[in-house]
Amino acid sequence: MSLSWMSQKDVEDEKKAPDTMEDFPIEVDLRPHDQTHRNLKNRHIQLIGIGGTIGTALFVQIGSGLTKGGPASLFLAFTIWCTFVMAINNCLCEMVTYMPITSPFVRFADHFVDPALGFCAGINFFIFQGILIPFEIVAFNIILHFWTDKIPLPAVIVILIVSYILLNIFTVKYYGESEFWLALGKAILAIGLILFTFVTMVGGNPLGDVYGFRFWKSSVVDGTPFAEYIETGSLGRFLGFLACLIQASFTIAGPDYVAIAAGEAEKPRKILPKAFNGVLYRLTTFFVLGSLCIGIVVPYNDSSLLRALSDARPGAGSSPYVIAMQRMGIPILPHIVNAVLLTAVFSAGNSYVFCASRTLFGLALEGKAPKFLLYCSKGGIPLYCVGFSLCFSLLSFLQVSNNSAVVLQWFVNLVTASQLLNYAIIAFTYLRFHSALKAQSIGRETLPHASFWQPFSAYYALFGTFTMAFVGGYTVFLPGRWDVPSFFFSYTMCIITPALFIYWKLRYRSKWADISTVDFFQAERDKVDKYEQSLGMKQDLMDSTIKAD
Repeated sequence: MSLSWMSQKDVEDEKKAPDTMEDFPIEVDLRPHDQTHRNLKNRHIQLIGIGGTIGTALFVQIGSGLTKGGPASLFLAFTIWCTFVMAINNCLCEMVTYMPITSPFVRFADHFVDPALGFCAGINFFIFQGILIPFEIVAFNIILHFWTDKIPLPAVIVILIVSYILLNIFTVKYYGESEFWLALGKAILAIGLILFTFVTMVGGNPLGDVYGFRFWKSSVVDGTPFAEYIETGSLGRFLGFLACLIQASFTIAGPDYVAIAAGEAEKPRKILPKAFNGVLYRLTTFFVLGSLCIGIVVPYNDSSLLRALSDARPGAGSSPYVIAMQRMGIPILPHIVNAVLLTAVFSAGNSYVFCASRTLFGLALEGKAPKFLLYCSKGGIPLYCVGFSLCFSLLSFLQVSNNSAVVLQWFVNLVTASQLLNYAIIAFTYLRFHSALKAQSIGRETLPHASFWQPFSAYYALFGTFTMAFVGGYTVFLPGRWDVPSFFFSYTMCIITPALFIYWKLRYRSKWADISTVDFFQAERDKVDKYEQSLGMKQDLMDSTIKAD
């Protein structure tokens, strides 16, 4: 399979590129505290972006949104939310390509806004990523139950934890390589299910049923494009759409995973713009088309889908695609879907270990975590940060007790707003960055990459993400639906995050950044410039040697 986003020259350059900076004839002094290595190649970064975008939510949990809003609401909600994520992508791309440093958006908030914001952003993202590690381990075991429940649960947990350790403690290349192949499998599955939808809807199925957009028609039997949720009439249809939008806001991600790898990307100013620009195509292909396909293959009121969701069937058993396959009498594909879901969950857990560890490392670089966390191995891995992040994985043993497994789900529910708050902080940070450029008379055309529609994109993203962080638990405020645990789970991080900001502000008397004097990480950018210059000289030397031979 050819990787269409990589040119032949990119592939050749990658083969020629050395593995570490120690291979260069010119000695480059790395950052005194940040001893990570730039070993992530173009293909790694591209697939990390895909791996961070595609998860089980796209194949399984998305069915819950379909039952609440109907196919048209689901499609519109996912399409609209993709525009907000694209706006976040615009903000990150411009900042990160200019300043490709470790844990960028956490340190940008510290640098361009206030150290207190950097602290609360870092803690927020670290806890969010850390809690998701045991959640994915639990999900892996549940997906296994699609086939059998005879494998001892502790054995599954230990195998996964050991695998994450091996992939994250030696060199970042192992993480990049594993994500490349795992994410490639997820991308193939997503594209395959889109093709499955098209082929079967035009009659390419064992039943010979040309069902087309049947489930988009208003019919008691087949469904309706806009379903009613909680209420009836226009209000019910709007609440159905809102339910789909809430699901989209917690499902769609991607640019933050590309950004977190910036400090370990080889040729960052060449690779990162390509990876960020590819987000548009990934959002369109996987989420816009994916949400359209879900509403095509099954009706929103399908009894099998409703029963699967209420029974919490393991793995692919709750997937609308699998339910459609079973309805059409296709026997093999459900097992293929479940197998790739296993790799998707494993990949997600692996990504969370990487992101959590690098976020903690970024906090240590800014003096907001203990200094011993700055220690890196010879392979450029912040070992203590990886170790602390992997401690979260031990929570997965709560699943050994069925009652304790509920506690783990509570943890996940508590951090559901974290991603939206993180995006809002990114958007606000960009506005400060944009103002700083203007205040210091630095033209955006001089940057390695200038994103479009700025600063409108940042204002748009800030409004959407900040609003949805508070809208997510709105149902508890409807008449007769008040529930203290639901309120607690929906809004805890909305309370804790500003509390962290206030704590740091009051204790350390941190100052609001002066945009007229902020230095745009000049020292670190100089090191990146020298590094990329040495790369070019190394490439020239290799080319001249080849010509001489």
